[in-house]
Amino acid sequence: MIPAVIVSPDPELAQQLEAALADLGQVLVVRSLNDYPAEPDLVRLIRALAPQLFFISVASVERALDVARQIEACAPGIQVMAFDRHCDQTILLELMRAGIREFVSLPLTIHELPNALLRLNAALQRKPPSIESTDLLFSFLPSKPGVGCTTIALNTSIALAASPQTKVLLADFDLNCGMIGFLLHLDNSRSIVDAAENAANLDENMWSRLVHSRGKLDILATGAARPGYRIESAQIHYLLEFARRNYQAICADLSGLLEKFSVEVMQQSKRIFVVCTAELPSLHLARQRVDFLRSLELESRVSLLLNRAEKHPIIPSSEIERMIGLPVAMEFPNSYKGVHDSFTGAKPVDPASELGKRFTELARQLLSRNAAPPPPKRFVDYFSISPARFSFHNSAKK
Repeated sequence: MIPAVIVSPDPELAQQLEAALADLGQVLVVRSLNDYPAEPDLVRLIRALAPQLFFISVASVERALDVARQIEACAPGIQVMAFDRHCDQTILLELMRAGIREFVSLPLTIHELPNALLRLNAALQRKPPSIESTDLLFSFLPSKPGVGCTTIALNTSIALAASPQTKVLLADFDLNCGMIGFLLHLDNSRSIVDAAENAANLDENMWSRLVHSRGKLDILATGAARPGYRIESAQIHYLLEFARRNYQAICADLSGLLEKFSVEVMQQSKRIFVVCTAELPSLHLARQRVDFLRSLELESRVSLLLNRAEKHPIIPSSEIERMIGLPVAMEFPNSYKGVHDSFTGAKPVDPASELGKRFTELARQLLSRNAAPPPPKRFVDYFSISPARFSFHNSAKK
């Protein structure tokens, strides 16, 4: 079914067309507008519904052509069909000059609409609609519970949203122990589960009832605990496609359990951040996470974030890199009081603090089109100096 929008100031005419389309069974009318939309409303509608066809009444030729031009500017490839009660040669000429090749007059003849739809479908196959969507999807994966992954995902999202013209979505995919709602003192009346269950029918109105907004940051929290609930592949697809069209950046806070839906989120991510601390259990599990992602051929997207870093660590970063087989992309200093104050006040870590500056720097790097993860070394490169120099077992003896 091809998603379509009808634009007509004449409700009766719109109903006739919608009924004819329903009888054919090839087109799904996802929205019917009783007036010509202003440009901001049209852009929001296209990003929310991703229609491939517009049926525009030429009751006002000037306004109809203006809408058609806006559609082409916003999403080249969306096909437009004009319609009216009468076929006027002057109007047809204006439509052709504007690049609109299809026109139907109502009431329809038996072959008129099917033939026009065949031509429009062929045009869609040749040139699919190009609706702007972001590729800035970032996944945050903890090595184990308690390493501060959610703190990093949350504060990085806030720092991203502080950038000009950057609207950000933070999605909590930890369905068992999601903490973002708690940390921001959000209610449980709406959740990412609700968004997943309605993913195929999302629009701008439903979405506004699902997210919690904090300025330019929208949050999909987990709501009440849903042990055993799993988001299906199709739901992930629809949910992320909707988010990509409506946000400049998306951050996904994952559970670390490597559920199938979490893997699918990571497979669609531009960067995957494995978060760990300089403690042996965390490092051991971080290596397992990286090995798993390597087996999925995702290593080129993976970066290692070291949280609660100390000035004089027991295990230096160079050894951590050898143990895990990845460079440490960024270290975050330990700031128990700063994090505690942010939790109790449902606010971000002070951006002027050393820890807050790291979140700002990470956000800056993520928004830089020239910023990319360091080229991954081969796994053996981390052991090229002295293969037996360090091990989890030897570290435990120390």
